Amino acid sequence: MTSPKLSLLLLLLPTAVVAVDINVLFLAVPELTADLGASATQQLWITDVYGLVVGVLAIVAGAVGDRVGRRRLLLLGCAGFLAASLLAAYSTTPEMLLLARVLQGVAGATLMPSTLALIGEVFPDDAARTKAIATWATCQFAFASLGPVVGGLLLHWFWWGSVFLLSVPVAVVVLVLGPRLLPESRPSDRAPRVDLLSAGLLMAVLLALFTAIKACIPGAATPLAAAIAAVVVAVGAGVVFVRRQRRLADPFLDIALLREPAIVVAVGSLTLAAVVLAGTGFWVTQYLQSAVGLSPLAAAVAFMPMGLGIGAGTYLAPVLAQRIDPDRLVPAGLVVSALGALLQLTVSEGTGYAPVLVGIAVVAFGCGPLFAFATTRIISTAPPSAAGRAAALAETSNHLGSSLGFAAVGSLATAVYALALRPLASDLGLAGATGTMAETRAAAQGSPQQEAAFDAIAVAATDALHVVGLFTAVLLLGCAVLNARRTTARRAPETTSAR
Repeated sequence: MTSPKLSLLLLLLPTAVVAVDINVLFLAVPELTADLGASATQQLWITDVYGLVVGVLAIVAGAVGDRVGRRRLLLLGCAGFLAASLLAAYSTTPEMLLLARVLQGVAGATLMPSTLALIGEVFPDDAARTKAIATWATCQFAFASLGPVVGGLLLHWFWWGSVFLLSVPVAVVVLVLGPRLLPESRPSDRAPRVDLLSAGLLMAVLLALFTAIKACIPGAATPLAAAIAAVVVAVGAGVVFVRRQRRLADPFLDIALLREPAIVVAVGSLTLAAVVLAGTGFWVTQYLQSAVGLSPLAAAVAFMPMGLGIGAGTYLAPVLAQRIDPDRLVPAGLVVSALGALLQLTVSEGTGYAPVLVGIAVVAFGCGPLFAFATTRIISTAPPSAAGRAAALAETSNHLGSSLGFAAVGSLATAVYALALRPLASDLGLAGATGTMAETRAAAQGSPQQEAAFDAIAVAATDALHVVGLFTAVLLLGCAVLNARRTTARRAPETTSAR
């Protein structure tokens, strides 16, 4: 008889790999941009398309797993992820790498719901299953935040493609040991059918939305007419998607769950937190390398406080919850996160980058209570018959939030950076290279006014960092208000009845 602990350990391996690959490219972006000649828009697509595909197709994969068997789907997904990772590692053009990232997302989407469903089969006892799910969630958030650190360590010794090869040995281990350590659920003829039309509509909404957001980057290749058309497509496809979900007996995304305020607040909060962490992490890692001039290894070490902050916040949240009601702890933590984001506004030439590191640690730590309790809140609030769909909703909000963070915060920061640098670009020999920090830093190295060019890059990047800090602080404070209002609304009937 296999040990449940060994089975859980095996299931955590693909969970960690899928999570790491969300952010593993952060520190590799400058090197791959220079090597492949990727534009600012291509750079953002390569970074965020993976999470977008995982977020949408994870719902499809849950239904497929019910039909073909979850262990079988997990093993197929591992094989596909291995192949896509090899393609990504040895890509020679931005388009080839973008295709590989899409394929990674397709394969990764099969892994997350499969691991979570198999945990339910390995741990039939409620208490043990709750602890196992908490371990799974902690693993996911912690490894997502440690992705840049892993990438930086690999870049110190190898080329940028090595960041994708980490999944190869993990996939091999799962393929070899999975049939021995994991149970196989019987395929069910009663499982909900896979609604590919709904998946296509949701993907169309997100792709159109992201295209419109990226069109705001100065120098983007997307014409204004195309950006407007993208907005129209996003709105139209969104309306059709919502109407279709209301008509289906087994909806792709159960809109009815969003009638429960607790689920709306939890899903919205997880999405906004993912936007903040992904967007902040993306720009901070670019800042540390291209503006401060740190090596990938030094930047990886400097970025560690974000991963450690999430780990510490998520771990300590249940301990603090013994003294503080989780309904109060979550909004309080989000206020702390907002204060950490505002620390980015204190960064200047005189302060160095120390406030950046303290800020990202505080932002990450404050999100810990939300990550510790939100998923459980979603699943426990939903009806027992909809627990699986509620879990998929929580998972989707995390991945789509990360992708939206890359797209929205990344585009905002890139736009501010390019606009701040543009007036000085021609005088400093940087004309035509103001799209990304990697491009401008490479151009500055050949500029006759190299020192002045580097100073201008640092100033423009700092301006963008300030905007990111202010924008994410507003998002976090809004999230805290949502959670505080939910707590007040939930307690109001209790107060009335007590009188």
